[in-house]
Amino acid sequence: MKKCFAAFVWVVGCLVACAAWSMETGAPEAQGLSSHAILNWVNTVERDADALHSFVLVRHGIIVAEGWWAPYEKDRPHMLYSLSKSFTSTAVGMAVDEGRLSIDDKVISFFPDKVPAQPSANLARMRVRDLLCMGSGNHDDTMPPMRSEPEGDWIKIFLAQPVQHEPGTFFRYNTGATYMLSAIVQKATGQNLLDYLTPRLFEPLAIQNATWETSFQGIKTGGYGLKIKTRDIAALGQLYLQKGSWNGKRLLSEKWVGLATSKQISNGDKPDSDWSQGYGFQFWRCRHNAFRGDGAFGQYCLVMPDQDAVLAITSGLGNMQGVLDTVWACLLPEMRAEPLSADAESRKQLTDKLGSLALRTVQGERTPPSAAAAFGKTFAFEENEKGLQSLALKQDGNGGVILTLHNAQGVQRVACGFGQWIKGELTFEKQLVQPLGTTNGRQVVAASGAWTAPDVYVAHVYFYETPYRLTMTCRFKENRLDLDLSYNVAFGQKEWKLVGHSASSHE
Repeated sequence: MKKCFAAFVWVVGCLVACAAWSMETGAPEAQGLSSHAILNWVNTVERDADALHSFVLVRHGIIVAEGWWAPYEKDRPHMLYSLSKSFTSTAVGMAVDEGRLSIDDKVISFFPDKVPAQPSANLARMRVRDLLCMGSGNHDDTMPPMRSEPEGDWIKIFLAQPVQHEPGTFFRYNTGATYMLSAIVQKATGQNLLDYLTPRLFEPLAIQNATWETSFQGIKTGGYGLKIKTRDIAALGQLYLQKGSWNGKRLLSEKWVGLATSKQISNGDKPDSDWSQGYGFQFWRCRHNAFRGDGAFGQYCLVMPDQDAVLAITSGLGNMQGVLDTVWACLLPEMRAEPLSADAESRKQLTDKLGSLALRTVQGERTPPSAAAAFGKTFAFEENEKGLQSLALKQDGNGGVILTLHNAQGVQRVACGFGQWIKGELTFEKQLVQPLGTTNGRQVVAASGAWTAPDVYVAHVYFYETPYRLTMTCRFKENRLDLDLSYNVAFGQKEWKLVGHSASSHE
């Protein structure tokens, strides 16, 4: 009888927590998940993935585990890329709930002055719902031609693209379509996405200091460009898990949540792929009856209704399916319907692990005798697409190295710790990390380095509000420097080779 009563109290507690989630933390075992299982998952992703930046795991409305791999920080925002789309969908849902628009409204009805003189029949038929489910009818993503004219009118450019398929019948992941959703929300409400969502979503969920990239026309990019913290991602997932209710107040209709997270269009036929389970309204369907918002290089808001769980992840990954596979293998089968017995030893091991998470620093020697030949020289480069004009190394007095770079943005100094991450700022190249429409591409960075061979110095530089890690490999031979630049992830080219020369043996 006591066991039954305890189980009843636990269930009631879960329901209360889900109705009024306030970022409470608690023991995993109390929520039916062992600390050992979470520790196993963390060790697995550390071994197999390069690299997770953070995660927040929620069960029954309680945060049961969370962690940030240094130099990434709990209170720092992270670039979401296409995970932004799920927030745009939420704005559309709220506007629909308020009667500002309908998902069956024709897209061209919002922008009569921007429609081609003779719109095609397919363009004329395109509805808001077709944009939402990536079924606009465009055969190709419309964002590349839009971004090729950064100061152009993106709405006009989108409406001028061919619509080869009947809207609603053909899936094409289309970031330009999400921009149009942002534009429609702004047209229908008189506010941009960020201003519209702030009192309706961000303030109730305690999401603070959110930023969102803006096109030159003053419209939030919608399909990417949002930066928030990992707990904020988890909060969105919890809101959808609770079917739009938050702290006893309805923020989003249950009808919208059902539409947005259910299959609206087919997107493949691979049973083992989480990219082929159907697509909703800017949410992906997953295996195991789960759904998610996700962004390039491993930004996830994963919701598991059957397990009453949410997992938020930020990362810099090349293999996004691989991380989901670890969740299905290590976490999902371990989620029990009833609380588990307390396990103090495993809980301590997990707590210790989460308190010491850090990305691997460069392994090698501190300062071998041969390194002296590389210091005190400035290596100049011929004109190159990276805009790098020169590079010099000097010791920092603590076993680390200071890289002095001269590029198109001026003189940059990067302190690289030995066996540790040293934080600073860097303006390296605007096309990689500079938000659209801004002139200052300065980014926070953290760097470490080591001599991996007598004449080779390697530095890792994390832009730690983004998925990106820059690796700089310097190979010295007398007055010549062979510099290899490579990124962990990128949409295009990832590696470059430059050659520099030093005219003298002193700076």
